[in-house]
Amino acid sequence: MSSPATLPVTNQQASSQSQPPINSHAFRSFLSRLSSSLRDSLSQRRPWMELVDRSSFARPDSLTDSFSRIRKNLAYFKVNYAAIVSLVLAFSLLSHPFSLLVLLSLLCSWMFLYLFRSSDQPLVLFGRAFSDRETLLALVLTTIVVVFMTSVGSLLTSALTIGVAIVCLHGAFRVPDDLFLDEQEPSNAGLLSFIGNSAATSAAASVVAGRV
Repeated sequence: MSSPATLPVTNQQASSQSQPPINSHAFRSFLSRLSSSLRDSLSQRRPWMELVDRSSFARPDSLTDSFSRIRKNLAYFKVNYAAIVSLVLAFSLLSHPFSLLVLLSLLCSWMFLYLFRSSDQPLVLFGRAFSDRETLLALVLTTIVVVFMTSVGSLLTSALTIGVAIVCLHGAFRVPDDLFLDEQEPSNAGLLSFIGNSAATSAAASVVAGRV
């Protein structure tokens, strides 16, 4: 007596698990845009020897003169100043490994649970599926708790305060008379606008691509 023929069975669970947990196309696009933005920003960096030229330092005549120098130096050395603030922030985080680990965990949670998660794959934890709105709300609340209710927030605030103080001190004593801004670069462009434009361009495009 012959045995019955075996019918092929499709394992839907296995096929669903084989799908990548994140939108790899959006993630690669984000990395590409971020790399391009960093290269474009670094191309605007001024020579470091020009930043620390001793012959260009002098005490400001007044508070108004200090603010004027800071504004002009921010427009000219914005990339260098951004690097200085970033180095101060990185040093502070490296000297506090726990805070660095917490921030990296928070960043990975945003990236893999919301920003770059495939839109056709709902987040499932403990047997319950969470919508995008619930996931976003949980991440926002977690971020608020981590940043404002732990030592991480005070560490970031202290590091940014020290970095900005260094920038302002240098900008107030660096005489900008020998600096020449590019014609296409507005003289009132500052450090925050430079950082904001670069980050917004990279992040906004990638978030849109990841949630479509």
